[in-house]
Amino acid sequence: MIAPSLLTPFDLHLFNEGTHGHLYEKLGAHLAWEPEGTSFAVWAPNADAVSVIGDFNFWDKNANQLHPREQSGIWEGFVPGVKHGALYKYHVHSRVTRNGTDKADPFAAFSEAPPRQASIVWDLSYDWGDGQWMSERARANGRQAPWSVYELHIGSWMRVPEDNNRWLTYRELAPKLADYALSLGFTHVEFMPVMEHPLYASWGYQVEGYFAPTSRYGTPQDFMFLVDHLHQRGLGVILDWVPSHFPTDEFGLQNFDGTHLFEHADPRLGLHPDWGSSIFNYGRNEVRGFLMSSALSWLNRYHADALRVDGVASMLYLDYSRKQGEWIPNKFGGRENLEAVDFLRRFNIEVYKERPDTQTIAEESTSWPMVSRPTYLGGLGFGMKWDMGWMHDTLKYMSEDPVHRKFHHNDLTFRMLYAFNENFMLPLSHDEVVHGKGSLIEKMPGDEWQKFANMRLLFAWMYAQPGKKLIFMGGEFGQWHEWDHDGSLDWHLLNHMPHAGLSHWVGDLNRVLREENALHEIDFDPAGFSWIDASDNEQSVVSLLRRGAAPDDMVVAAFNFTPVPRHNYQIGAPVGGHWRELLNSDAPMYGGSGQGNLGGVDSRPVGRHGHLHSLTLTLPPLGAIFLKPEK
Repeated sequence: MIAPSLLTPFDLHLFNEGTHGHLYEKLGAHLAWEPEGTSFAVWAPNADAVSVIGDFNFWDKNANQLHPREQSGIWEGFVPGVKHGALYKYHVHSRVTRNGTDKADPFAAFSEAPPRQASIVWDLSYDWGDGQWMSERARANGRQAPWSVYELHIGSWMRVPEDNNRWLTYRELAPKLADYALSLGFTHVEFMPVMEHPLYASWGYQVEGYFAPTSRYGTPQDFMFLVDHLHQRGLGVILDWVPSHFPTDEFGLQNFDGTHLFEHADPRLGLHPDWGSSIFNYGRNEVRGFLMSSALSWLNRYHADALRVDGVASMLYLDYSRKQGEWIPNKFGGRENLEAVDFLRRFNIEVYKERPDTQTIAEESTSWPMVSRPTYLGGLGFGMKWDMGWMHDTLKYMSEDPVHRKFHHNDLTFRMLYAFNENFMLPLSHDEVVHGKGSLIEKMPGDEWQKFANMRLLFAWMYAQPGKKLIFMGGEFGQWHEWDHDGSLDWHLLNHMPHAGLSHWVGDLNRVLREENALHEIDFDPAGFSWIDASDNEQSVVSLLRRGAAPDDMVVAAFNFTPVPRHNYQIGAPVGGHWRELLNSDAPMYGGSGQGNLGGVDSRPVGRHGHLHSLTLTLPPLGAIFLKPEK
């Protein structure tokens, strides 16, 4: 008895058309029980022979031949007796090079832990317990919701020093991460790429297994448990996804059937100059289907709430990091990668069609227009975009000695000229604490007290701005050392007041972000923001107003970017009455000096800054205050 093919003629049509988004259900290795065995299917159109080799046939390339399926380029076959846990590869003999190569399965659901390379036949059955989260997550993932994202690298967030400094498994990580993220009030966690990658030091950005969570930390079910646990505790999960390039390891996608199948043959199109990796050929239908299926597999199989798409700028531009003569213009003579643009639009259309309660987030560092605008308006269709300009300008400003900040005031205020062109997320990500850039707190000027005051001020400024928030692990408590993927965060620092105070401050910022609609409800609309006074560069003071959807829902925030306290400082207020001090970054419980407004101030009927009322405030040194009118 021979098991029937999983691939219907319609599947083949969609595959060759590039519109099949569920290829992970058809290609790769799939267990069968009647008869017992495994069906294998792989795309290798330029092969003249393909076989499955594994521990079940002593890695004999002649034992289990696959057969071509019509003109699709797919080779398929059923191998009786191959069970869950079997190791395998494909032996691909190219009719072009006349050579054979052993390849890992591009659609493998699980792989051996690197440096071993075999794919593993795996049953992905799992009994999910996050039904309530999944049924209600549209609200938590919506653009009107508060988003406070905690970005982390699984291998270096926390280690086990008493056990040879090993990293945590997915299952060990789950309760520890949930407890910690919830204690600080984060709404989502974002994992740097968990997709299988041969080189640990690539942090996951050199992906070989586009459908497999890395086996370094456990099985696919162990990763499902991690996501499941976080969901049951009320935390959203964002996954980094890397469709921009892949490594050139011989066992992987590179030259898969002896030809440049997934990548371009011309290095001016197919070789990434920064990373020495290969660039996907987005103009090939089957490659688009491969990537689309990868994205949907993480949303469907693993219940991810959002995909943060890495390296979008490198996809959009044919001349990205290339000099004149090192790139090929598009058919119109321009530098835009038209095939990548088309793929990204199709990717977003399909994700939001199939999973409208999720989000896609672009890491895009240029001024490409309408990244987070709908495709039907000419946009790329992402839900959000990282605001790299805000990150760069703000860190540049904060690194200045306060005595010089008045000359750099524009670095604070410039963002509002473009803040609503996109649906922005404000990132203080891993990219800012690697490659000799130092930790966030080391970027701050002054002595230790001033460094921590500046850090509290930085986070306050971030949380007052329109846009969703993201903080990389360690920044929330003032990790001194630059991030090291081979170690753990310095958790012992939380035993010391300045670090514990900063952590407490981040927790209270997250609490107020969630509680106050004015700080998150209309992040992407100019109606949610206005300056009170953005022009006091001489004293390096800025004040602003955030609004919610309800007319009386508002929060005022004022910032003093110098170590000189500002007494009797007046700002305009839109309504009269008592204004309660929601937050003061200089409070002693955060490590501050204790200057402030004794819990609140009464307005005066004296117009200022275009408002009918005004507030007379004490602005603490290197401090921020948030105030709200009492109803």
